[in-house]
Amino acid sequence: MINTFVGNLGHFSVILAFVSALVSAFAYYQYTTVSELEKPNWRRFSRISFYIHSVASISIAISLFEIIYSHRFEYFYAYSHSSKALPVHYMISSFWEGQEGAFILWIVWNVVLGLILIHTNKFWEGPVMLVFALVQAFLVSMILGVVIGDLKIGSSPFILLRDAVSAPVFSINPEFVPEDGTGLNPLLQNIWMVIHPPTLFLGYASTLVPFAFLMGGLWTKKYSEWVRPALPWAQFSAMILGMGIIMGAYWAYVTLNFGGYWNWDPVENAVYVPWLILVAAIHTMITFKKSSTALKSSIVLVIASFILVLYATFLVRSGVLGDSSVHSFTDLGLSGQLLIYMLFFLFVAIFLAAKNWKNIPTSEKEASVYSREFWIFIGATTLALMAFQVILPTSIPVWNALVESFGGISNMAPPADQVGFYTKFQLWFAVALALLTAVGQFFWWNKMDGKKLREALAMPYVVSVIISAGIIVLGKVYDLSYIVVVLAGTFTIVANATILFKLLKKSTFKLAGGSLAHIGLGMILIGVMFSSGYSEIISYNMSGLTYSNSWEDELNKEHVLLWINKPTQIKDYTAVYKGRQKKLEGVPGYVSVNLLEPTGNVNEAIALDDIVVRGRTYHQKGDKVGIVLEENDYFRIDYFKDEEFQFTLNPMSQYNVNMGLISSPDSRRFVNKDLYTFVSALNDFDDPEWRDDEFYEVSPGETFFIADFVTTFEGGEVVEELDGMVLKEGDVAVKANLVIQDFGVEKRLQPIFIIRGNQLGKIPAIDNELGIKVEVENIVPESNKFSFKVNRYQKDYVVLKAIIKPQINVLWAGTIIMLIGFCVAIYRRYDEFSKMRDKGLE
Repeated sequence: MINTFVGNLGHFSVILAFVSALVSAFAYYQYTTVSELEKPNWRRFSRISFYIHSVASISIAISLFEIIYSHRFEYFYAYSHSSKALPVHYMISSFWEGQEGAFILWIVWNVVLGLILIHTNKFWEGPVMLVFALVQAFLVSMILGVVIGDLKIGSSPFILLRDAVSAPVFSINPEFVPEDGTGLNPLLQNIWMVIHPPTLFLGYASTLVPFAFLMGGLWTKKYSEWVRPALPWAQFSAMILGMGIIMGAYWAYVTLNFGGYWNWDPVENAVYVPWLILVAAIHTMITFKKSSTALKSSIVLVIASFILVLYATFLVRSGVLGDSSVHSFTDLGLSGQLLIYMLFFLFVAIFLAAKNWKNIPTSEKEASVYSREFWIFIGATTLALMAFQVILPTSIPVWNALVESFGGISNMAPPADQVGFYTKFQLWFAVALALLTAVGQFFWWNKMDGKKLREALAMPYVVSVIISAGIIVLGKVYDLSYIVVVLAGTFTIVANATILFKLLKKSTFKLAGGSLAHIGLGMILIGVMFSSGYSEIISYNMSGLTYSNSWEDELNKEHVLLWINKPTQIKDYTAVYKGRQKKLEGVPGYVSVNLLEPTGNVNEAIALDDIVVRGRTYHQKGDKVGIVLEENDYFRIDYFKDEEFQFTLNPMSQYNVNMGLISSPDSRRFVNKDLYTFVSALNDFDDPEWRDDEFYEVSPGETFFIADFVTTFEGGEVVEELDGMVLKEGDVAVKANLVIQDFGVEKRLQPIFIIRGNQLGKIPAIDNELGIKVEVENIVPESNKFSFKVNRYQKDYVVLKAIIKPQINVLWAGTIIMLIGFCVAIYRRYDEFSKMRDKGLE
């Protein structure tokens, strides 16, 4: 019988979370508007209602994970996103693979942030938590799953499979529960998908905090006071959102096989744009704290960053990008709700800003070209233009849908070559930004005029030119635009390092956040230029063969065919494909499939020999072993140089019924480059095409050829026991010993010939890697010969692509340094805010 308790608990928790969010919003509204005498009671009631909301929200998450973890496939969500084959960490990934799970993750993060704000900032608690509670009500409505006539409010993750899918089996047996689920998308079966989505959604959630402080400031007429508590949260949000973007880029690099880390996919763009605007907002907020200018710019940018997060959510989850993005979700009927969610807060924000615009303080002082305010403004404008250039083409599907909804026809199409289109603009924006960060830092710490600026920049400029010249010569950078990128990146590194050194000399490291972040930016710029602009394909097809008629000529040219055991030249290396492997539970590295025999159970095999790794025996022959995701094959590729072994790579592939061949790369990391490889095609073991029978009569000790393999028949021997078969009295079993040589690798095949009375039995020996099946057809004692029947199919192979990605570690190091810079800046701003709070000056 189907157990609905957990689902009912989860659905009840959703309703409770929704109602308590509304009650909490009402209570906090009352708290901010009543007299001082009544405030304590309303604060208490507001907090209690938000605590109830918090417990209910966490209960939703626990209920859904319990459904997934306990393999309750009677629930549609578990059936659609999980399976028994998944280890626990991938069950966590399946939690947020679906839209409903992603919304729950967002809800929980908002709860965490709300609880922190309640207990760290009592002065702003009322207006800020009012905004939080309203946002939570909208988010929880996305998973309500309530249907009133033709109106659907939210999509419930706790719906039963029989209620979601129309299948004949449920008419026959309403209590039917599938044995297994459909599993997790293979591309999400990566450790980065366990940590990337929570990080990204924490970034999404945290953009609400500065927005809530701003809304609270406008509502309570504290037009400038909101900046101080909001600034460290804005920096935290930019750091976390940036970290989420970087994790996503790294996931793409180590999981997808397009050879890069950023593809300007619309969903990538939808996250990138609010981050740019948030970074611009941080700079204008800092400017206001320093000189009481740019407050209005800060208001506009903080509003835009939060609304763009909501817009990104609409783009990704409404289904509008279904034809233009590989990441977007299908429409669950939530597009209308998402639109209302975004427009509600956009209207409220514009209304409050417009209503108070005349009262918002502004500086009458004109910004000089030699002032930090001018350079900050130019930098923020550049960031805004970068965002504008990306969001407009990304929104073309939205525009088309909007025109069609009014009965019109729109034939606008997103850029065909999205990488080339966005890169040609963003590259020059990034160069301008790098130069601005280099020059701007000197204005930030010193009063400048033309002469002082020239003196301050002279040494960094000279050093930058010298270093750039070295990079250009050693890196063979001949493209003019790339030379400019190197100069700009190096200049921002050197200039900001100069400021950093001065700050460290004064022991004021907590002021160094900006310099560190800008150094990181320069390194990212150089790393992107080299790893993308100068990546080199080294796996060229020199055989003249066409691997696949369905591939374009370029693909047939840029892949190399590796036969099992056959050395093949790949530029400076000799590569040897050594066979397929599996990942076993509790065993380091990978284990050859030749040592494993499937049992028929999920993720289980029998060890055909002792499994020994680095001298340690992990399993003995005959043991049952657990396979980690048995559908994954890891292809061992050994690399040699000058006949000396260098390293091994293990790119992964699996065949998925719905998605075809899915491949994930493996890379050899050097200090100055990566050798990036992935499998594009492979031999099909499951459905081999056997050729015609071939027959050989061979005497013991004789050498002959099976296909191109030198084969030696060492002779036959009578055996008393056979694995998996009981020999009866009078039975005669003869084992033939064949040794096959394949490029220095010795293979032993031992077909069995059994005589039982007047009956003959044959147990063939099969080697999948060589594509050979050998049977003893007959034994001719008169001539002392064995007759062998041989069937052959395609010898094992992989088609591989290998790319050199130069200086990619400069990119990854730059991202880390940038994030460290954000962390230092957060610490500084929070320290300032804490001191003001302790003085009662929140």
